Amino acid sequence: MKGFPKHIAVIMDGNGRWAQMRGLPKIFGHREGMKTVKRIVKAANEMGIKVLTLYTFSTENWKRSEKEVSSLISLFCKFIGKEIDELEKEGVRMTVSGDINLFPKKMIDLLNKTVDRLEKNKGLILNIALNYGGRDEIIRATRRIVQDVAQGKISADQINEPLFSSYLDTQGLPDPDLLIRTSGEMRISNFLLWQIAYTEIWITPVLWPDFTKDDFLSAINDYESRQRRFGGR
Repeated sequence: MKGFPKHIAVIMDGNGRWAQMRGLPKIFGHREGMKTVKRIVKAANEMGIKVLTLYTFSTENWKRSEKEVSSLISLFCKFIGKEIDELEKEGVRMTVSGDINLFPKKMIDLLNKTVDRLEKNKGLILNIALNYGGRDEIIRATRRIVQDVAQGKISADQINEPLFSSYLDTQGLPDPDLLIRTSGEMRISNFLLWQIAYTEIWITPVLWPDFTKDDFLSAINDYESRQRRFGGR
């Protein structure tokens, strides 16, 4: 049935290509991409979207050059440090999905500080996926379930979809209604594999640095025109 999406997830693709098309180092594309993040977070909050999940750094991104990874981490820290006051003012709450333990301590401390500071806000929940991979998340959740069964906290008979979901990084959040991917790539890229079982997908050829509020609205309008059957008729 038609309805406004409560949770939108975004694969923010195309930063590197945006820079290469202009003869610039990739970091320039990532900087422009951060400007788009700010623009879309503000738009989502103003529209009343409940949750916005952004695929910010994947488990596969460690395969990139050490220089690019270091630049990405530095850029993200600068962005959060610069925007935290605005996020607080806008009433945005922040959560993190992924195993952040591989990041530098300075970044981990900044993330924890930001999550704590914004914890009581009542607006948009900005869920940042960092060192995130869908398969890795499912494995980590499975390990915790196995440990809890071994310790007698739960029984094997209790394991069902709601319980499994409660062990995921997105516990407490609704599954995405809409998944947006920029840059025209036709793949999921190991993103929210459990959560997007019945998510509507919208793909645009627009590169992430060029993605506008109007593009965001186009995705939402397309979503609202669809009928979600969840396997039924």
